Amino acid sequence: MIIAGSDSSGGAGIQADIKTATCLGVYAMTAVTAITIQNTRGVKSVVSIPANEIFNQIIYTSKDIKPNAIKIGMLHSNQIINKVFKALNEIKTKKIILDPVMVAKGGSKLINDQAISLMKKKLLKKVHLITPNVPEAEILSKIKINTKEDMIFAAKKLIKFGVANVLIKGGHLKSKKVHDIFVNKNEIKIFSSNRLNTRNTHGTGCTLSTAIASFLSCGKPLKKSCELGIKYVNSAILTNPKIGKGHGPINHLNSIEINKKYK
Repeated sequence: MIIAGSDSSGGAGIQADIKTATCLGVYAMTAVTAITIQNTRGVKSVVSIPANEIFNQIIYTSKDIKPNAIKIGMLHSNQIINKVFKALNEIKTKKIILDPVMVAKGGSKLINDQAISLMKKKLLKKVHLITPNVPEAEILSKIKINTKEDMIFAAKKLIKFGVANVLIKGGHLKSKKVHDIFVNKNEIKIFSSNRLNTRNTHGTGCTLSTAIASFLSCGKPLKKSCELGIKYVNSAILTNPKIGKGHGPINHLNSIEINKKYK
């Protein structure tokens, strides 16, 4: 079950989530939280779906098909966070991944400060894993992140808010390697990847969290799901289709071998 906003350009949000789950062999259900009008160069506007309708999407769908895992993306208001929290309590799925979407790739803010505060107070205790990038981890932890050590320190602070596991994505830091750091109360694991020199990275956060949720829903352990999700995203960046005039999308189809040649 994917609870997230729509991206009209198809590279991020619900569109990226459905592509990711499908390409990894998982059946995707959705609850749309917002409609964004955007392209690879930026967000023009955000139209919110009424909170009650988001709640109804989650509950009504889950009554018929119980989700093995839930991925949560864009939740940009107090009302929506409260209704999603209420729905999660009713459907009782334990494998919940939260991607705390706060800022679009082009720099547009997608969530208000009150909603951030409520997310920290309520939602973090409910989820199994949170997957912030560096700017999001800075907002949530109120710690300036410049190094791997800062990432670990911020992750430990997020664990104090009640979240069981944290994966901070290190793509925003300037380094030859990209370090994604997994932290819980018992361990720290650093996933290191080669930095790929491209601006076509639109939707990587949405894609990673959905990939992790997909692997998790199939019974893979959480840390292994993170490792496989990171590999999938790196491959999608490496083979990106090079479209759009701004931050272009990645190649979600990278996991599929197409045997037929279309002419």
